[in-house]
Amino acid sequence: MRAIRPVLTARRSRRARRAPSAVLAVAAVTAVLALTATACGPSEDKADAEPSSSSAQSSDGKITIPDDLKDRLKEHGIDLDQWKNGEWKNWDKDKWLREAQDFVNPIIEGLWDPDRMRDADKAPEQPVDNDISGDAGVTDPTPAPVRAAHVRTPFHDSAAESGKLFFDGPEGSMVCSATVVKDPANPGRSNMVWTAGHCVHAGRNGGWYRNIAFVPSYNNSGLSLAELRNAPKEKVAPYGVWWGQWAQTSDQWIAEGGPTGGQGAPYDFAVLRVAPEKGATGKSLEETVGSALPVDFNAPAVPEIASMTATGFPAAPPYDGQQLLQCKDKPGRLSLAKEDPTMYRVGCSMTGGSSGGGWVATGQDGKPALVSNTSIGPVTAGWLAGPRLGKEAKGVYDAVSRKYAGQ
Repeated sequence: MRAIRPVLTARRSRRARRAPSAVLAVAAVTAVLALTATACGPSEDKADAEPSSSSAQSSDGKITIPDDLKDRLKEHGIDLDQWKNGEWKNWDKDKWLREAQDFVNPIIEGLWDPDRMRDADKAPEQPVDNDISGDAGVTDPTPAPVRAAHVRTPFHDSAAESGKLFFDGPEGSMVCSATVVKDPANPGRSNMVWTAGHCVHAGRNGGWYRNIAFVPSYNNSGLSLAELRNAPKEKVAPYGVWWGQWAQTSDQWIAEGGPTGGQGAPYDFAVLRVAPEKGATGKSLEETVGSALPVDFNAPAVPEIASMTATGFPAAPPYDGQQLLQCKDKPGRLSLAKEDPTMYRVGCSMTGGSSGGGWVATGQDGKPALVSNTSIGPVTAGWLAGPRLGKEAKGVYDAVSRKYAGQ
């Protein structure tokens, strides 16, 4: 049962074609039986959205392409020049890299311009049942809906770690939410971002998404959709665009994540290492935004948690993906399969696009910590569920941190 797909009831852009539901299930997955992952969905690429240049990593202010990336691209028959000129839109099975070690995400400077970011906030309607009562493990009663509250502007003042994740899949441009987290190997200089697994990888029937980029404090001043149509990039992305340099999700998500029923949802988490689109700035992401959350992999049992706050950019109606919202509620438990970890569940009206957004609670040291991320929710948007972070999540987090230790 995959938890992934954008979700719930999003609208496509005027340029978008309506895609068959079977195809939609492959690209971002909606959950069925009752779950539709909260990611947000596809819209057609604009004809004039060709990237201006391509790159992968920066050094001394100049964009360069590391040899290991060149080699990995070459191994899969991918020519970087062709890639930047549109070959990344080739989703043939032999071109859609799937294995954990195959992640590649060359920077295409200027691809995510304000128009493309704004228009990525559409998702197709994909209704699912709201009732997903657990019968294999411990599941608490369905929580009462909690209406999501708008975060005060500027968003950065209240939620400096939160941002929006943009990426491309076979059906077009999509969005999720994400959170800047601390990096144990680089204290005070983290370039790590936490999100949902289904926001970076399509699961058992697909591979890694492309052009993955994080925008912290997206639309920081809370401009309306109409106002954003003429807004300069510094208003839309005040702290820059940060491209995924490396991504890692759980082996369970890659092997089991599916388009229906929430399969793989208890392991639906991912960590990104990001780099600035424009090259070396001398500052890490954490230094740029001024904050990063610690991650608690041993949060207290559900009955001991007074409340959790879920944050994200919901894009399906009645929302439009341009505003940062939060839900605060005492969590309950949701079990999808007896052999899988029990998930957290809170009442929340957020819809597609909020997937991957961080859930914050009081950590072991009494300070705020990230304890989960939005994974699935019903099309009726009454609640959200997120994985409980344990040894598998810590393994992913530690591996990304070690990979870039001292960098």
